[in-house]
Parts: sequence; structure tokens; C-alpha cells
Amino acid sequence: MDWFGLSTEEWTAVRLSLRVATVATIVALPLGVAIALILARGRFWGQSLLNGLVHLPLILPPVVTGYLLLILFGQRGPIGSFLAAHFGIVFSFRWTGAALACGVMGFPLMVRPIRLAIEAVDVRLEQAAGTLGANRAWVFITVTLPLILPGIIAGLILCFAKAIGEFGATITFVSNIPGETQTLPSAIYTFTQVPGGDAGALRLTCVSIVISIAALLASELLARRANRHLELV
Repeated sequence: MDWFGLSTEEWTAVRLSLRVATVATIVALPLGVAIALILARGRFWGQSLLNGLVHLPLILPPVVTGYLLLILFGQRGPIGSFLAAHFGIVFSFRWTGAALACGVMGFPLMVRPIRLAIEAVDVRLEQAAGTLGANRAWVFITVTLPLILPGIIAGLILCFAKAIGEFGATITFVSNIPGETQTLPSAIYTFTQVPGGDAGALRLTCVSIVISIAALLASELLARRANRHLELV
């Protein structure tokens, strides 16, 4: 099969990357919003420690993050063995592990813009809704959530883009298995290691650029629509 110059193996890497990045972003979103809300509004002992842990993947070398994931979520790790024995969930050397690694690496980039958006919300608007009888959950859904939507969109796109380009943590945790864990960066790396692989590496590089630009354009369009909706409200 040769669509747009890509072989079957190359298309497999593209589809797997999109699948991994999408799953990682969607799964990370609820936790990202919750952590951002805690960091923005919470006042408790250990808040700085939590903030440091959230942003730790940005500071650590990706290989170190991948190795820590292998220790914790590998089949012999404390978390990985428990999930495998009780729920049949296996992360190591599976595409689900690639999604986990990408989600961990992209999580700080998701939390940061959402937290800034929450901090920019006028608390008096939430307090006014509370005085009208709305509980905290309803205030968040009807008042806070629409106001922070541009920040959520920015966090989603940043996490997705990071997941598409993630290499170090992924290859350390789940290796580079064609059709199972070989994402775009891993496939490009493989092409650069074999004679005559420059053409394949260049094709996949172009695909990566197109995906990244499309994600950025989508983010800009969605953010403008969200801001326009807020102005109308």
C-alpha cells in the first residue's frame, strides 16, 4: 500500500501515534482540570510539593521518566503487577503503556494553562452564583468551566502535541515494537539507523509537521470561538 508516498508500516506508525496521543490527552483531561483547580484555589500544606511533582516530567530527562514508569508500571512493578493480576491491564511493551508515558510527559503542559485560566477568573462571579443557591459543583459547571474553556483548549493542544512528539520516555518504557509501540518519533529514529532510510524519515517528519500545524490551527480556531462565545454571554 502506498498512499501519499507512505508505506503500510509508515501509515501504521502514524495511526498509532494519533491513537496514543488522543487517548493520553482525553484520559489526562479530568485529572488535569482537578489538579489545576487544586493548585489554583487550594491552600494546604504540601501544595508546593504537589506543584513540583506535577511539573517534574518537564525537568527530568525523558529517559528517567520512562525508567521510573517501567519500575512502577512494569509487569514486576508494584502498580503494574497489581493491575495485571486484578484487572488484566498491562502497560509495559503495549500501546497503552505508550499512551501512559505520553500522558505523563504532556500532563504538566496541560495543567499550566488551565491553572492560569482558573486564577484569572473573578471569584466574585462564583460567589454571586453561590449566593443564589448553587452548590460548588454547579457553580463550577455553569460559571467557572465556561470561563476557563480557552485555557482547557490550550492545555489539550499542548498535551496532544507533546504526546505526538514524545520519544525518550516512550521508547524506554515500551520499547520500539512495530505495529504495537512504534510511534512517529520511534519510526523516524528507526529509519535514521538503517541504510537508505533517509527518505522514510523525511516523509514521517513531514507528516509530523503537518499534524502539529493542524493541531495549532485547531487550537487557535477553538480558542477564538470560545472567546467569542464568552463575549456574547
